Amino acid sequence: MRTVAIIQARMGSTRLPGKVLQPIGDKTMLAHVVTRARKASAFNALVVATTTEKADDAIVRECDRLDVPSFRGNPEDVLDRYHAAARQHRADEVVRITSDCPLLDPEVVDGVVGALHEDHADYASNTVERTFPLGLDAEALTSQALRTAWEQAKKPYERAHVTPYIWQHPDRFRIRQLKAEANFSDHRWTVDTREDLAFVRAVYARLHDPERFGWRDVLELVRADPSLEDLNRHVRPKALEEG
Repeated sequence: MRTVAIIQARMGSTRLPGKVLQPIGDKTMLAHVVTRARKASAFNALVVATTTEKADDAIVRECDRLDVPSFRGNPEDVLDRYHAAARQHRADEVVRITSDCPLLDPEVVDGVVGALHEDHADYASNTVERTFPLGLDAEALTSQALRTAWEQAKKPYERAHVTPYIWQHPDRFRIRQLKAEANFSDHRWTVDTREDLAFVRAVYARLHDPERFGWRDVLELVRADPSLEDLNRHVRPKALEEG
């Protein structure tokens, strides 16, 4: 069984262009995501899926520097990009990670893949019934489920967000969820705006071992100093249809 983690990344962003290469401490945001993803044990290979746009040459160069394979595909049809990357890397299972989650926790990634395996599911995540903070997102799915979505998904948001066709059809797919022990979904730890970036930079500045801290360390930090989350508390999450 070959499980491939695919990190989607592009320079284009409606709210914060070029965010994936913004510095957080002494590394780019993409470098932090790659470093943290590599600490997960539930997959065999890791690849960054970017686009054929000229601007994304910079992402390919960063991948070369990080010694991580890159794949270039459709700029707007992210579902097609994932399907093509999964085929090229001979994936039996795919783990979907996004490059705007620099607080990604490898234990959560492993937990999601474990949920996929538990009941021979087609799809598992910690996002559909959200209990984890926004920014710890991970999804795992079989290559067959990905192919079915690629063949049948027609709506623009289904193509842009890769997996909605799957989790919006529980009658067609076996779906499992990884849930936290309580509801922490009111915490916003993703990076979509300058305010989000300021929050994540503050977290990395305050936690002494940036390569080893987990999501519970971040939770303990913001509980001890709630003013940290004031940096981006007002940011409105994008609707699914906004892309």
